[in-house]
Amino acid sequence: MKVLETERLNLRWMSADDAAFMRGLLNEPSWLRFIGDRGVRTLDDARNYILTGPVASYARLGFGLYVVELKESGDPIGICGLVKRDFLDDVDIGFAFLPQYWRQGYAYEAASAVMGYGTETLGLKRIVAITAADNHSSARLLEKLGLRFERMVSYPGDGHDVRLFAVDITR
Repeated sequence: MKVLETERLNLRWMSADDAAFMRGLLNEPSWLRFIGDRGVRTLDDARNYILTGPVASYARLGFGLYVVELKESGDPIGICGLVKRDFLDDVDIGFAFLPQYWRQGYAYEAASAVMGYGTETLGLKRIVAITAADNHSSARLLEKLGLRFERMVSYPGDGHDVRLFAVDITR
């Protein structure tokens, strides 16, 4: 199901049919370095990740991570969406793109649309984001989106500290 459309992109719900794409994205060196190893090695692992993550989130909350596709070709290039993590009080925006699509404005275009959706459609008053301490590219994108660094927080499970960015939406 298509959720958002921008000038160059479509953002849609993820499905089990996206397993091959997600297996590739989840094993990109940049994902492993900055986001972490999710243990997804097979298509079955990827389908399980999709069904217990994004698809379960759509059913429970009405939002989640979306597949970002090029409008012209339909090729998936990344993911972007909203996540409700147990250890954070607020909904956070997350994104990851295949390296060949970096530095072309796609992440900003998708994330801007997701921010608008979160505030205008979902009525969120505050959106946060977390990044690895050394993920400077994501931090720059978050700042361009209007989020500001607030503090370091401990990521459950691995104990690593991550940077928490936030924006309060006022109307």
